[in-house]
Amino acid sequence: MTLSIKQLIALTLPIALSATLDNAYRVIDQQAVQWLGVEAQAAIASCAFVLIAYYAVYSIVSAGTLSLLARAIGAEDSRLQQRLIGNALLATLLIGGTVLTLSALYSPALSKLLGLADPVAAQAAEYLRWHAQFCLAQAIMPTLNAVFIAYGQTRTVLLLQAVATLLNIVLNPVCIYQLGYGIGGSAMATGLSQAVALLAGVVVLGKKTPFRLKHLSFDRLAWQIAKIGLPMCWGTLMFALVYAALLHWVISPLGASVNAALGIGFSALEGFTWPVFWGFSMGIASIVGRSLGAGNVRQAQAAIHLGFKILTVIGVLVACLFYFAAPWLCGFFTNDPLVLREAVCYAQILAFSQLFMAYETLAEGVLSGAGKTATIFYWSAPLNALRVPFGWLFAVHLGYGAAAVWWVVNASTLLKAMGKWRAVRSGRWQL
Repeated sequence: MTLSIKQLIALTLPIALSATLDNAYRVIDQQAVQWLGVEAQAAIASCAFVLIAYYAVYSIVSAGTLSLLARAIGAEDSRLQQRLIGNALLATLLIGGTVLTLSALYSPALSKLLGLADPVAAQAAEYLRWHAQFCLAQAIMPTLNAVFIAYGQTRTVLLLQAVATLLNIVLNPVCIYQLGYGIGGSAMATGLSQAVALLAGVVVLGKKTPFRLKHLSFDRLAWQIAKIGLPMCWGTLMFALVYAALLHWVISPLGASVNAALGIGFSALEGFTWPVFWGFSMGIASIVGRSLGAGNVRQAQAAIHLGFKILTVIGVLVACLFYFAAPWLCGFFTNDPLVLREAVCYAQILAFSQLFMAYETLAEGVLSGAGKTATIFYWSAPLNALRVPFGWLFAVHLGYGAAAVWWVVNASTLLKAMGKWRAVRSGRWQL
């Protein structure tokens, strides 16, 4: 079967929209807490990188599940599908519970590791404590979404995320202001909304897949899932640690306004655009995995070629949006003139790397769907790590300020995109 642009968009667009809504949690939180003060906004922005680290751990299961389950679907092996889903859900439940328990115990230490000083550190620690109590569903949802994506049921992913996002919008002001829970209420709203989506997703899972709750298990397949997922975990974890280090040694010393600007640029602006790239990446991963499982390499190659064309257009449009609409977009999230200036600087500089980010995520989708996740790690981790010393060198030591950090990010993104595409073009992922 020849894959058309319409079919590819029909598969990937719901994932992109779902990921945009998922990232909207940070946008909604960033916007909702603004009346608590700049300190609360800075705390939410800083905690974003802690939550990315948590997501990295959860991806041990979700990334491996997508690759292996897509192949089992392509091979039409229902028994293997049941076992993979059962292992994945039980494993992610155990991992999520462990991560959040440790987060509750060490939330003050985590806020200090980010280089935050009171009162921002106190606000961040409170947010993480509440997050640990309410957000177990947020740990499980990535794996549940990976299952639906593997089956090509991307509209289900979008519907569940839309329900969760709408609930979060409604619950945020209620929990933060009406109930008086402050920044902790933001985490509470996130957890409750995700829990509703999770319960609905489990019901749908039983109707649209061969899986039943009796298939929950933990056997050797869990280790196969982890083997593929671990490189993705280490890569994402390295990304989070890099930004935590940037916050500690580079961003925080430049002042609270730069800290808040990073939150607006990274969580708000890129929170809407990066998920579009990622959605196409996951759609390609699903197609590649199922195609390889069915022995149809040509269909995988056709999807890659179409994805490249589509993301080229989207990457250019996003770059123009970041550069020309930055003052208006950033002004929606702050009324502080200094924060606004720094946020606009972030957006206009990062505009120059959006096309390369699109290509990078597409290459990751190909390699992830083929189970070649180690290649992604080798090209991501070292170049992400270099952002810290070079960011410090140019921004702090040489005194070029925050703009220098964003140009370092651009340079590393370009190099990562080139390296990952070299791996795709080699064709080894087809083996």
